[in-house]
Amino acid sequence: QVQLVESGGGLVQPGGSLRLSCAASGFTYSTYVMQWYRQAPGKERELVAGITSTGGTTNYADSVKGRFTISRDNTKNTVYLQMNSLKPEDTAVYYCNAAGGLGYRTRYWGQGTQVTVSS
Repeated sequence: QVQLVESGGGLVQPGGSLRLSCAASGFTYSTYVMQWYRQAPGKERELVAGITSTGGTTNYADSVKGRFTISRDNTKNTVYLQMNSLKPEDTAVYYCNAAGGLGYRTRYWGQGTQVTVSS
């Protein structure tokens, strides 16, 4: 059974930091690209950051470059998103996504974790 379980969300003040984790099981994690998406109320889901299967390449949305860092530990089947200098506009539900298989068409999603940035 495939599972992606996010944790680490919560309420933080502007300028603060959070670290999200996503624990994967039930598939060959080390062969999958891992990504973080987010969805704010009334908005479409957007890609925040991605990391290749070996961790050698990362990419970020322009809105989070220099503030967020994605990383992965293939010995723990876990991907992380370190979020620094948080802004109110970062408030959203954050989702973990795994993409793999032929043409990266196999996709798995976590249930999401809420991040709220507010004073």
